[in-house]
Amino acid sequence: MIDEQLLKEVLDLALSSGGDFADIFVEHKQATGIGLEGGKIERVHSGIDMGAGIRVINGDSTAYAYTNDLSREGLLEAARMVSHAARGEKKEYHLDLRRVQPVVEFSIMEPPDTIEPERKVEAVQSADRAARAVDGDRIKQVMVGYGDVVQRVVIANSDGEYVEDERIRTRLMVQVVAAEGPNLQTGYEAVGGLTGFELLEQYRPEAVAEVAARRAVEMLKAKEAPTGRMPVVMAGEAGGTMVHEACGHGLEADLVQKKLSVYAGKKGQKVAADIVTVIDDASMAGHYGSYRFDDEGVPARKVTLIENGELTDYMYDRLTASREGRKSNGHGRRESYQHKPIPRMGNTYIAPGKMDPEKIIREVKNGLLVKKMGGGQVNTTTGDFVFDVAEGYLIQDGEVGPMVRGATLTGNGPEVLRIVEMIGKDLGFTIGTCGKDGQGVPVSDAQPTMAIRELVVGGTSHSRADGKIRRL
Repeated sequence: MIDEQLLKEVLDLALSSGGDFADIFVEHKQATGIGLEGGKIERVHSGIDMGAGIRVINGDSTAYAYTNDLSREGLLEAARMVSHAARGEKKEYHLDLRRVQPVVEFSIMEPPDTIEPERKVEAVQSADRAARAVDGDRIKQVMVGYGDVVQRVVIANSDGEYVEDERIRTRLMVQVVAAEGPNLQTGYEAVGGLTGFELLEQYRPEAVAEVAARRAVEMLKAKEAPTGRMPVVMAGEAGGTMVHEACGHGLEADLVQKKLSVYAGKKGQKVAADIVTVIDDASMAGHYGSYRFDDEGVPARKVTLIENGELTDYMYDRLTASREGRKSNGHGRRESYQHKPIPRMGNTYIAPGKMDPEKIIREVKNGLLVKKMGGGQVNTTTGDFVFDVAEGYLIQDGEVGPMVRGATLTGNGPEVLRIVEMIGKDLGFTIGTCGKDGQGVPVSDAQPTMAIRELVVGGTSHSRADGKIRRL
């Protein structure tokens, strides 16, 4: 997208007043989105966004400027602006850009920018029809969203590294509202990956819609969730929301260095049960949080964060790594050229064990089985969290019992990891857009089926004394 000689000029000008490091991130992004609600296509949009971000790192400070003017004059003006942030002698160096090769390659069968819009619209409409067919009387609303992104980037820096990359992501989500009298319940299902339109061959829109619709309808007859402390089994299909929120953010190096993480200063210490290993691996093929290179041009690789209960590493970008005299491990990510990179997760998961998931349920006499997590919040400084349960069941005498609704899980991330007692051999992924510092990036998270000794389960229950509904 940009001539290499111009890239060299930009980097040279950015460091003309001093500075330790400079880089440029050039982006061309084509995105398509389709939204359906009330049985009608409400939104179809497609657009192209392009621009460049230029950064200078000087000691512990960063200057960043961006522009959508990719002309020589526009880029040099942005470089001139960030150059003023550095003060000192210009370092003598010979900049010879060399191409960095990826460690992994990903295969895209059907690039979404080659697919006719009619096929995408039909996929959304077929999901709507399938959801409504589950229960024509009780399903009151269906919302379907389709999106794809083709992002091409060029990254170059003053260390002489040059990267060209293409990231293609496709996703589909379905949300269904079911009602029976005053009782209103929702069901949600989403799929996506670093993949093309072939995603909808692996996950048929009709099947995705049916899962969301059945979840909403079944929740209408669910019992009120119990309250109190009890054993909890997290099914693999529940996804890794808990590991992402209650653990993953606390392992990002910027929060650690600012002492805003409960894991700060604990490298080499036991922070989880011996059977718990936590990994972030953006090099996995096909997942929503995958990439060949991060947004600083560092090749993606598997990073073990917690191994057999011991904290072994954090997720670094170039800046946080330089503060500790080490190299980045490929976690510098940004939403777009308008944002500077910061440490972020890619595909974060608890490694599977060896137990049969069904045996884990049988080993728990009474408790709660969580099959789908909802939203939640976490305090990374303390690790305390609260999560909603989107689909849960009572476990009674080692068997899966009735469905419950209105459940929440309350606990502390590090403490929960210490009381994981059994881990299954399965692994279930969920997708999402992770927000941090005003930026959103695509991520995946996962976990196997696992048994947690005890969590505080909050729900709604009728008090015999006053008849009021309590929520814990």
